[in-house]
Amino acid sequence: MSSTADLSATDLLTAYRTGELSPVEATRDALERISRLDPHVNAFCLVDEAGALAAARESEERWRRGAPCGVLDGVPTSIKDILLTAGWPTRRGSVTSDPAPGEVDGPPVARVREQGAVLIGKTTTPELAWKGVTDSPLTGVTGNPWDPTLTAGGSSGGSAAAVGLGMGALSLGTDGGGSVRIPAGFTGTVAHKPTYGRVPHHPASPFGTLAHVGPMTRTVADAALLLDVISGFDVRDPWALPTPVRRCVDAQGDGVSGLRVAVSPTLGHVDVDAEVRAAVEAAAGVFASLGATVEYVDPGFADPVEAFETLWFTGAAKSMEALDAAARSRMDPGLVDIATQGEKVSAVEYLTAMAVRNDLGSLMNEFHQRHDVLLTPTLPIAAFRAGQESPDGRRWTTWTPFTYPFNMTQQPAASVPCGFTAAGLPIGLQIVGPRHADAQVLTAAYAFEQATDHHLRRPPLL
Repeated sequence: MSSTADLSATDLLTAYRTGELSPVEATRDALERISRLDPHVNAFCLVDEAGALAAARESEERWRRGAPCGVLDGVPTSIKDILLTAGWPTRRGSVTSDPAPGEVDGPPVARVREQGAVLIGKTTTPELAWKGVTDSPLTGVTGNPWDPTLTAGGSSGGSAAAVGLGMGALSLGTDGGGSVRIPAGFTGTVAHKPTYGRVPHHPASPFGTLAHVGPMTRTVADAALLLDVISGFDVRDPWALPTPVRRCVDAQGDGVSGLRVAVSPTLGHVDVDAEVRAAVEAAAGVFASLGATVEYVDPGFADPVEAFETLWFTGAAKSMEALDAAARSRMDPGLVDIATQGEKVSAVEYLTAMAVRNDLGSLMNEFHQRHDVLLTPTLPIAAFRAGQESPDGRRWTTWTPFTYPFNMTQQPAASVPCGFTAAGLPIGLQIVGPRHADAQVLTAAYAFEQATDHHLRRPPLL
C-alpha cells in the first residue's frame, strides 16, 4: 500500500518545500504504518502519537510561513532506546532500568530535534545493546520485515525494521560491534557507522570507544543528511571531533571514477555463504563499471575476535557493576554470562587486547595508503531464526566477523543493499574507509546505490 511513508526524507523535504505535502500527512502515514505493521515485527517500544502530531502541526505551520527551523523540519524520525530522550524513558531493553521519563536529550537526539525532526518514538534493542540480534526480557523479539520469523539483526534491529517498513524515514542507532550495519544488512536498508568521535555521545557508553552513534535510513542520501545533522563537537563528549568542514551531502555527486577500491570477500579468514560472495563480487563489478580501479586484496589481519570479546565483555561487566544478584536473575542470561567473564579479565589482559586493537588500526592506516575504500560483505550469512543469538548456539561474534574489526579501528563503515538470496532475503555490502573519510564512504555508497536497484525492492509486509 503506497503512501507518503514510502518517501525518503529527502523527498519529503522537497514535497514540503513545494507545498505538495505537509508534515502532518507524513506523520499520520508513518503512524498508520506503525499501527498496521509493527504488530508483525515489534520495532517500537514506545510510540508518542500525540507528541508526534503536535510537532508535525508546528512544522506544518513553519513550512506554511516559508520558515522551516532546520534541515529535517517535519521528517518522522525514531530513536533507538539507548539514547537519552527528554520526555521519554530510556529503558535500554532492560527490566532493571528506570521507567521514568528523561529530562535531557543526548547530543544526537538534541540535534535532530533542533533541526525540526518529528520524533515519533523509540525503537527496540537487546538488553543494554549487548548482541547482534534484537530481543530482550523487556520488549520481546523483533522480527525482520522480509520475514518476521527471522531476525532483524541488532542491536539496532528495531530501527532497521522501522525505516525498512516506512515507520519513519530516519532513525538514530548505535554501533559497538556492528549494531547499525548488521541489521541494515539483514533488512536491506542503509546504515553508517561514523569515524569515532564524529558524532558526540553522552553519557559515555560503558563499552567505551567501541560504541558509535549512526544514521539508519532507506537511502544513502538520507544517511548523509542525517549524519551531517548529528556530526560535530559537543563539550559533553571528551572524544568529540571538530565539526567537519565539508558536509557529506555536498560530496554525493563526486562519483567513484579513479577511486582505488579493494575487494575482500572473506578478509582472508571468513567462511562466506556462496550467494553472499556472489552478490559482493557483482557489486565490485559495478564499481569497476563506474570507473573505479578495483583490486581483490585482503587487508592482512587475522580474526581479532578474542581481543574484541575481551573489550566487549569488560564493557558488559562495567554496564552491570551496580546490579545485584536479584536484578541479574531477571536479565538476559547471555548478557549475564559475558559480564561474568568480563569481571575476570585482568588489567594486563585488557591492555593486551588494546595492543591488538592498536596494531589493527596501524595496519588499516597503511592499507588505506594504497586503497581508498574496502568492500566486504556486511555479513557472511542471511538472516536466521528470530529469538536466537546465532544460528548454531554460539556467541553473536561468530557470525559478525566483518563488522567488529572496524569498531576496533574506529573507521567509518557503511552497509548498503547489494542483492538478495534465492529465498528473497537481503544481502548487504560493507564499504569501509580510512578514519575521517566518512564523506568518501558515503559518496561511494551513493554511486553504487544510484547504479543499482536493490534499494527499490520492498519487503513483502508492504
